[in-house]
Amino acid sequence: MDLQRSWMFVPGHRQRMIDKALGLDADALMLDIEDGVAPAEKDQARQLIGEALGRERGPREPLRYVRINAIGHQRMEDDLAAVLRPGLGGLVLPKVESPEEIATVESLVAEHEAACGATVKLLVAIESPRGLLAAPAIAACSPRVVGLMFGAEDFGRELGLPTSREGEAQELLYARSALVVAAASAHVQAVDGVWVDLQDPDGLMRFARQSRRLGFTGMSSIHPSQIAPINAAFSPGPDEIEYARRVIEAYEEAAARGDGSVAFGGQLIDRPIIERARRTLELAEALAST
Repeated sequence: MDLQRSWMFVPGHRQRMIDKALGLDADALMLDIEDGVAPAEKDQARQLIGEALGRERGPREPLRYVRINAIGHQRMEDDLAAVLRPGLGGLVLPKVESPEEIATVESLVAEHEAACGATVKLLVAIESPRGLLAAPAIAACSPRVVGLMFGAEDFGRELGLPTSREGEAQELLYARSALVVAAASAHVQAVDGVWVDLQDPDGLMRFARQSRRLGFTGMSSIHPSQIAPINAAFSPGPDEIEYARRVIEAYEEAAARGDGSVAFGGQLIDRPIIERARRTLELAEALAST
């Protein structure tokens, strides 16, 4: 499965949390050395993450990404030296604002990539207005980039938004939609930001469903309890799968008659809708096989 629905942040300096996270049903972990780790704990985080990457990964275990420190900072180079090793699924790059920053990371990664045994992938966090304006270029600047992730909290801070989130992040609809368009223009994944209120599971589900309607294909999380709802929200449901099958069947029957489109359920069905239906079935099949 190319798309990862659930991306969970895991503090890299907490051994117990790392151990638990490796056995969760998240599609990908983001082992953190950046904002979730105090400066005095970063060396400990590098060591523990390096050891975690060295553990053999089972076929159903999450991919292991690492969120490194800010690009250009000495801490980033220390992070790379510690985590560029077998078992690394990719890097999460924080607060990116230009394609040149991606190029900086690429040049450093290329020197040590052979040790990883695979091409190092990059999930790029867009967390500022400047980053959002450059997002289309960032998404398309390197084949290593597999997705853009929206950093809602930092973005909201730069906009001067209130501390508490309003509803389903209505105040960030434009920015989130713009990030989805940027990701789609480069054919990479769009990952939405976290739902921070752990006491509001209904709000999480509403937010995740809205994210998918906007075009996001995954979402980040901060707690194991959020994984199952996120996976469900970004997976085709039984009704959606059945509808996609019926749409394709109706279209294929029309095509056999020589018609280029067909009315189905009160809707005109043509090729773009058929392609969306096929992607739905492909995703459902991929999820069923994992």
